[in-house]
Amino acid sequence: TCQRVGEPGSNCPSEPVRGVRSVPPPRVPTAGMAKNSGSEAPLDEGLYSRQLYVLGRETMRMLQRSRILVSGLRGLGVEIAKNIILGGVKAVTLHDQGTAQWADLSSQFYLREEDIGKNRAEVSQPRLAELNSYVTVTAYTGPLVEDFLSGFQVVVLTNSPLEDQLRLGEFCHGRGIKLVVADTRGLFGQLFCDFGEDMVLTDPNGEQPLSAMVSMVTKDNPGVVTCLDEARHGFESGDCVSFSEVQGMVQLNGSQPMEIKVLGPYTFSICDTTSFSDYIRGGIVRQVKVPKRISFKSLPASLAQPDFVVTDFAKCSRPAQLHIGFQALHRFCAQHGRPPRPHNEEDATELVALAQVVNAQSLPEAQQGSLNEDLIRKLAYVAAGDLAPMNAFIGGLAAQETMKACSGKFMPIMQWLYFDALECLPEDGGALTEEECLPRQSRYDGQVAVFGSGLQGKLGEQKYFLVGAGAIGCELLKNFAMIGLGCGDGGEITVTDMDTIEKSNLNRQFLFRPWDVTQLKSDRARAAVRQMNPSIRVTSHQNRVGPDTEPIYNDDFFQRLDGVANALDNVDARMYMDRRCVYYRKPLLESGTLGTKGNVQVVIPFLTESYSSSQDPPEKSIPICTLKNFPNAIEHTLQWARDEFEGLFKQPAENVNQYLADPKFVERTLRLAGTQPLEVLEALQRSLVLQRPHSWADCVAWACHHWHTQYANNIWQLLHNFPPQQLTSSGAPFWSGPKRCPHPLTFDVNNPLHLDYVMAAANLFAQTYGLPGSRDRAALATLLQSVQVPEFTPKPDIKIHVSDQELHSSNAPVDNGHLQELKAMLPSPDKLPGFKMHPIDFEKDDDSNFHMDFIVAASNLRAENYDIPPADRHQSKLIAGKISPAIATTTAAVVGLVCLELYKVVQGHRQLRSYKNGFLNLALPFFGFSEPLAAPRHRYYDQEWTLWDRFEVQGLQPDGKEMTLQQFLDYFKTEHKLEVTMVSEGVSMLYSFFMPAAKLRERLDQPMTEIVSRVSKRRPGRHVRALVLELCCNDVSGEDVEVPYVRYAIR
Repeated sequence: TCQRVGEPGSNCPSEPVRGVRSVPPPRVPTAGMAKNSGSEAPLDEGLYSRQLYVLGRETMRMLQRSRILVSGLRGLGVEIAKNIILGGVKAVTLHDQGTAQWADLSSQFYLREEDIGKNRAEVSQPRLAELNSYVTVTAYTGPLVEDFLSGFQVVVLTNSPLEDQLRLGEFCHGRGIKLVVADTRGLFGQLFCDFGEDMVLTDPNGEQPLSAMVSMVTKDNPGVVTCLDEARHGFESGDCVSFSEVQGMVQLNGSQPMEIKVLGPYTFSICDTTSFSDYIRGGIVRQVKVPKRISFKSLPASLAQPDFVVTDFAKCSRPAQLHIGFQALHRFCAQHGRPPRPHNEEDATELVALAQVVNAQSLPEAQQGSLNEDLIRKLAYVAAGDLAPMNAFIGGLAAQETMKACSGKFMPIMQWLYFDALECLPEDGGALTEEECLPRQSRYDGQVAVFGSGLQGKLGEQKYFLVGAGAIGCELLKNFAMIGLGCGDGGEITVTDMDTIEKSNLNRQFLFRPWDVTQLKSDRARAAVRQMNPSIRVTSHQNRVGPDTEPIYNDDFFQRLDGVANALDNVDARMYMDRRCVYYRKPLLESGTLGTKGNVQVVIPFLTESYSSSQDPPEKSIPICTLKNFPNAIEHTLQWARDEFEGLFKQPAENVNQYLADPKFVERTLRLAGTQPLEVLEALQRSLVLQRPHSWADCVAWACHHWHTQYANNIWQLLHNFPPQQLTSSGAPFWSGPKRCPHPLTFDVNNPLHLDYVMAAANLFAQTYGLPGSRDRAALATLLQSVQVPEFTPKPDIKIHVSDQELHSSNAPVDNGHLQELKAMLPSPDKLPGFKMHPIDFEKDDDSNFHMDFIVAASNLRAENYDIPPADRHQSKLIAGKISPAIATTTAAVVGLVCLELYKVVQGHRQLRSYKNGFLNLALPFFGFSEPLAAPRHRYYDQEWTLWDRFEVQGLQPDGKEMTLQQFLDYFKTEHKLEVTMVSEGVSMLYSFFMPAAKLRERLDQPMTEIVSRVSKRRPGRHVRALVLELCCNDVSGEDVEVPYVRYAIR
């Protein structure tokens, strides 16, 4: 709500007040995090690892030097402050001169009922300070005078009167202080940015610079560059690029970045190349991010002549209308000392009249030909409201803009953003009355003002299943607590997550603290969210969702749910939960983030398609021959290093343990396809006989020999088969285009990278045999002096495949006699009593376990072989560990959108156009919203059906006996005029028309569950009440028809 200056609850009273106050955070163990301090701390990569992959080191250092003022500590202000503090700025000052009111509890998650009447900034300060001990967090309750403001890089104003915004905006613009103004009014949000007249933008999108291989450059004005047609270059006109490794037209190498114009997916033009040497071959072109300057208008100037970022292209006329509406709203608040009363017609009429006046007084650039009076009336109806999801969305955006202001990383909002979620209101339009929306001295008053008390009761009764308590899960739980989901009689949230808390989680999973590290996520999230709203009823589990936990998450569990919210980090689990929601016909709220990108999908039974209805294209895999012999990018050498890790320290140990424990292991191995039997038996022989170490010195010798095999001998062999000057059958150089000609390395004990490799490889090898390792580099160097490495001579009979096609077509027969020899040479398991190996699972986040040491050294040595630029440990961990970059701002914004959809689900909206699937990229910034796709419709005869429909078949007959297969087939012929040609359950084929006659006769008289048990070799569990059967059918004319699945009830 908005108050006059001097009103209780306003940010800015008129009387003099107390000054800065800083409350130290409680003294607690910090899991390696430093205490809040004023000096610039070294970058804690363990804490910021996922955010570092979004922002980069230089941006993080700039954040660590930035001081931010956040004025207004209601729901929006605390959301922005939370995200900025998690982000790791130097200092945040919380400013508020108002006291906590009942309505604040609707969204201010660090206020409690006992805080009502206390200063909002002072109460919030110690709770916000706990989020990040590297950030100094202070509370300030004095006036925003010019001397005080001068100490900040960025000033963020929330819930402030327009008069204050204009005064402070003019001052900040003149002093080079960057300004963010954020406001939410019920279902409406507003954001404004002014980062000065000369802001340097270093990276507009945050994407990794693109690169491509050159196949031709013309001598022309302008010169035209053609790239290899392996993949599109991906450049855009206006990009700047640089060249390297070009042969012939050497003037391009190392030149200043040049601007390009795209001509096609594989071609672009550059500068005048007529005076350059002739192009011969080769070359790599790389995108270069050139800093550029952008200019902002001051708030007064931009208010009169606004530029808008459109958040929803279906509502592209609304920003200009709301620009007028918000100014009128400020006038209303200034005149009345309050916002318009909820759903009050008199106040709505007055706001429309004020908007007409504002519009008439506006400059032509801002003036509207006609006002959307219905939109302005709705603004009046809900302006007194305060919604946690809206604050989460606008607060996530505002915090990201603040980080952009500090760093110049990512394109800022230029300069106004308006957002509304009016689809959340009842679909019948006129259902709410002023009486229903009056405040009741309740923590939900800010929400009741928008939706009325009826919805509040419904929210309290909801039973929801939250799958995951990571970053999205924490934000969802916070929003659930604020809106009152599962907080009333009969309501409940069940949250499951099997993970424990790690230090890297603390940067965005904001319910956790350093002292929670190693504890279970679901338990700590439950405890933290009950502090925010003691009424919330949360049950925490530590189960992975999947077939194994179906006895827990069974029919009874799902049937009592009102809906499911996914907070998962992998597609398989998402698709599993999607299938469960389709089967039990429950709404599903699906979301995900990747760095600054986020998406939201809402799945509504009998209305929308499901999550699994559409899938992302598969990730592009690297060809085997590229990995083995012809890498040309660091991604190739890192994947090769990961494969090395698995092939040296995991798979051999697993095979040995199976060989020792399972008498039939060798027999099964000999039945494997292709060269697999040979590879497995040779590996067993190496592990148990040829290379089995008995001491640390043996492990060092093995690592040294393996170094020579990979980085010298194999390269000599490759160059023996394909000499540097070799030509292809067409006369072109063999080593050209994507094939980089390698060179062998010479081992040097004084080279740190060589020693890194041997140290990591020897320790990991020792671990697999249960032998003690060593970290003594000097002793290692001494040991290496005595290792004898035989001289290598290339073998003339080695075949090296040039392409995957050649590899797959070369099915050389495996010598069975040799296999039997190998088998006979293996020591008998009974000769190795008590011996077992220790397979190593790759773990990227433990810097003391040698895993990443091995990956970085192995990859960079191979990169050196092929003259590929190396990658540092940080970049190597991202690629080899397949880490998903993550930042708190995106998570907050995405979950805000999820919970706006939740309002609609709980109300039971039935129109497709009411729901919004969303995609955003805060770096660009880009926002896209669309109606969910309707569930595709199918038809057999005149019966229309979608994925939400099914045949319900009662397997148990009235006489207590179960239906046989024959009765099942007859049922469909009689009841639905369908001839069933195939029946399957999961991957088990129960019936098909082409089955052998004897098997068919046997099955026709058997009960369905007996057939399932025999074919699948498992009996349905006691928790299973029904089987899911898939059918293939013909209609009466013999045509194949698509039909729904069958729910075959067996209990």
